[in-house]
Amino acid sequence: MQIVRKTFTPRMRLIGALLTLGVSLATPAWAASFTMTPGGADGKMGALTRRPSAGKIETETADDFNLQQTTVIKSATITGLIPTGTPLTNISNVEVEVYHVFPLDSNTSRIIGVPSRMNSPSDVEIASATRDGSAGTLSLVATAAASNFTATNTVVNGTLNLAPSFTGQEVEITITFTSPIVLPAGNYFFRPEVEVINGDFLYLSAPRPIVSPGTPFAGDKQAWIRNTNLAPDWLRIGTDIVGGATPPTFNMTFSLTGETIPQAGTPGQATCHDRTLSALAHQFGGILSASSALGFSSVQALQDAFRAFCEP
Repeated sequence: MQIVRKTFTPRMRLIGALLTLGVSLATPAWAASFTMTPGGADGKMGALTRRPSAGKIETETADDFNLQQTTVIKSATITGLIPTGTPLTNISNVEVEVYHVFPLDSNTSRIIGVPSRMNSPSDVEIASATRDGSAGTLSLVATAAASNFTATNTVVNGTLNLAPSFTGQEVEITITFTSPIVLPAGNYFFRPEVEVINGDFLYLSAPRPIVSPGTPFAGDKQAWIRNTNLAPDWLRIGTDIVGGATPPTFNMTFSLTGETIPQAGTPGQATCHDRTLSALAHQFGGILSASSALGFSSVQALQDAFRAFCEP
């Protein structure tokens, strides 16, 4: 996968000042790493999540995560099944989107076509948080986790009905965001889509409620799914599709890693950008060090990301 990097010349006087400051600052007094995962695959559900292609409609599976403070997400992993014998090189692309929780970013005046939208992903994604391997904003590495792994239930077809079990090759995809994702504190949904040549990717479920070695958090929501025919609505994989008197609920097997920026400015405020850059310089010992530690290609790329973060 080809990743195109562009180098820009910093134009703001503040950046110049922070670059000078970075030379004189000592090792930062504190740092705050971020990691989050619902845990490993439990084999209870495999939910389709795929990019649209010839003869295949887009299908999205999403699970939520929580941020206590402004966070730069540098990388992620997802775990799922591909057909047995499929070369790992057939995993040709991944796209990642992040959603607010409904009713944000949603049309609340229309009639919904599903049983409920409470605690679902919003209608549309957060545009500034979309990353796509084909656009060079992420890179991926797929590794085999098990040659045979069974999901006892699946959701795979165009009508999003419960389907039989599936046994395939378990794979873990490590995703590095070459353009890191910056988000303020809040509750979000993480939605990856995978493109597999001559096959599909079934996203594996993780335990709910979250148990060790997962990262429990208050208000953990169940996983949701939709395809092009259902959008902009979503269905709960457990409550709506599996159903029953006491329906099961699912998390999905993913992880996120990055760095928190506790002293970042507040989006929408006039001082947000300057305050955030100052906080980064202090936290990482200079703005150059910050751009490197957070995975940005340049100081300009960091500046652009946080300018977008600070917009109301």
